[in-house]
Order: sequence, then structure tokens, then C-alpha cells
Amino acid sequence: MLNGFAGGVLLLLIWIMPGSPPPKEASKQDEPAPISKPELRQELGDMVKEDQKARFKMIEMMRQSPASSEEMTAILKELRAIDRKHTQRMKEIVQQHGWPTRSMVGADGAQNAWLLVQHADHDRAFQSHCLELMKLLLDQGEVSKSNFAYLTDRVLIGEGKPQRYGTQLHTVAGELVPQKMEDPERVDERRKEMGMEPLAKYLEFARQMQKGAAPTPADGKKDDRR
Repeated sequence: MLNGFAGGVLLLLIWIMPGSPPPKEASKQDEPAPISKPELRQELGDMVKEDQKARFKMIEMMRQSPASSEEMTAILKELRAIDRKHTQRMKEIVQQHGWPTRSMVGADGAQNAWLLVQHADHDRAFQSHCLELMKLLLDQGEVSKSNFAYLTDRVLIGEGKPQRYGTQLHTVAGELVPQKMEDPERVDERRKEMGMEPLAKYLEFARQMQKGAAPTPADGKKDDRR
């Protein structure tokens, strides 16, 4: 493995998770019926499939054998192109429809919209704009609280500020740890308010995934961390 790949590995982990298995499938019984934008729901799902295919292609390559700098450069270029394409489309969607809510595109569609914005690190202004839109919908149950928490931390770290929920990780001495947090002693209180597991549990999961052995959450359910 080349020495310069440490940052790329970390970037990949943050893109893919930051710390989790694929998003849970929303039960049809749990969703408002009928949703108002089924075609948009399908489009968001298709974009996320493309997003995830590229990311897991990269992580599988790194797990199986050391990649050359040329291979890594090519995959990172592909990922960045996909992110930029999806960000542009998300801008169009948000301008036309507002934030894709659960009643508009279903629980899975709303989560897919969030994931695409979570990966728009090249456009921090757009991430911040989407975060404000999501904030207005929290009390209506139209967006996931944990999705909101993840994007909050993403925006704060992107602005060089301490995160609130400990979702954004980096590697220190070979181990994943949270980037700088505000009031770290109370992070689990804040996480609980957003329906998230304790930070220690999250870190355990993230570190096992980093080693290529992501476990099933203790309750046996897939979660929506990404």
C-alpha cells in the first residue's frame, strides 16, 4: 500500500458511512400512502444505486489487494464526477420540489435524498441550504432526525467548527475517532435526542467496518447511518 493512501481510505470511510451498513429498507406499512412523487422516489433510488456501486467498488478493491496510485486516482475521479452530477440534479430537484419529504418520496426516498447531499462535500453552501430545509421539517416527522444529525456534523466540520453528534470520524494512530466535538461529555444526550445509539456503540461499529467485518446492530435491524 502506498503511503499517500491513508487520507483516501479515510475519505472513503466518511463517504460510505460515516460508519454504517446500507440504509434500512422502509416498510410500506410505515409510509404515508399514497406518496405524492413516486417517479422522483425512483430517480433518487437510482442515483443512490450508482453512488453506492462506485463506493463499494473502491472499498472492495482496497480490502482485497493494495491498489496502485493510478487505480486509486481513477476511482476517486469517478466518484467525484458522480457526486458532482448528483449534486447538480439534487439542486434541480430541491428548486422544483423543495426538500424531498417522506410524504413526497417515502421514507427510503427521503433518506436517499439526504445521502446524496451528504456526499456533496464539494458544495458546502448547498449542504447548508439543505440542512436548513430539513430543520424546518423535523417537527413534522417529514425527515429523519438521525439524517439531520449527520448532515449537521458534516456541515460543521466543513466549516472548521466542532461537531455536535460525533458522526464524523478520522484516523488517529490507526484508529477511527470522532473529529473535534463541542461539549463531548454530553454527546450521548444529544445523540439520544436524535434517536441515535451511544457514541461508543457507533465507534465499535465503525472500527469493525474499517476492518472489513461490519456487524449487525444489536437489535438485529438495519439502521440508517451513512
